[in-house]
Amino acid sequence: MTGEGFQVVDDRRAEPPSGVEVAALADRLKERIYATITMVAVVVGLAMSEVGAVGAAATVLTTALGLWLATFVADQQAHRTVHRGFATGHALRRMLYVSSPLLSCAAGPAVMITLAALDVLSLHAALLVSAGVGVVSLFLYGCLGGMRMGGGALLAVMAGLADAAIGVVVVLVKVAAGH
Repeated sequence: MTGEGFQVVDDRRAEPPSGVEVAALADRLKERIYATITMVAVVVGLAMSEVGAVGAAATVLTTALGLWLATFVADQQAHRTVHRGFATGHALRRMLYVSSPLLSCAAGPAVMITLAALDVLSLHAALLVSAGVGVVSLFLYGCLGGMRMGGGALLAVMAGLADAAIGVVVVLVKVAAGH
């Protein structure tokens, strides 16, 4: 099993590629999980609304851009406060690398919304598929974490189910709230 930026060393453990800062990989995965949870909430809310394909696409894309900009501004502010200057060079590249999943989280829903706009499936179905893929992604991130911990398949599945449960709770809260 491989994950973002990791190579399989044996059947249970994966090591980061040489030259990659492990803390940056962890921060990047954290942002990817956060973005996935957020996008699940957004697409479920859209599925329960009367929005059209253009409005749904605009909402998904502006949500991703807004998340990324907020994170980037906060990272720059923190860097300026601690280091007394803007992040440049390696620090800036690290910020961009770590925060890029906040933008890429819109790719799957945008593709599904485009398919709906082309009448391949309904917009409602496209948004629900996007939410489902997000929940499955959370499960897979949890499984990867469980495998990396070295506890075997049972621990990996339990970790995956725990992460997927977060996505399911987000969906249930959105449905219960009626938006």
